[in-house]
Amino acid sequence: QVPLVESGGGLVQPGGSLRLSCAASGFAFSSYAVSWYRQAPGKERELVARITNSGSGTNYADSVKGRFTISRDNAKNTVYLQMNSLKPEDTAIYYCNIRSLNYWGQGTQVTVSS
Repeated sequence: QVPLVESGGGLVQPGGSLRLSCAASGFAFSSYAVSWYRQAPGKERELVARITNSGSGTNYADSVKGRFTISRDNAKNTVYLQMNSLKPEDTAIYYCNIRSLNYWGQGTQVTVSS
């Protein structure tokens, strides 16, 4: 059983929106902070956003502040990343992560292009 599964990626035009989901299973999801990372071709993986276990605290990379929103629904064992005003430089594979468990999902591709 894969503990983290991302979905929701795709091709979108600049200025568009996407909502990514990260579904968790097999562990006490609500006990852990969750992060979204992304990795563009030829670049290192970078932290995009993080949310505390309760959802009361969030932080974002400067490059996405004001455009992306991370949230979670602990009843559904799911974390979301709402991405608005997308730019070509947001193109990457997006991964969810639980650092303390060293869990990574398989990633979902986001491509922003006209």
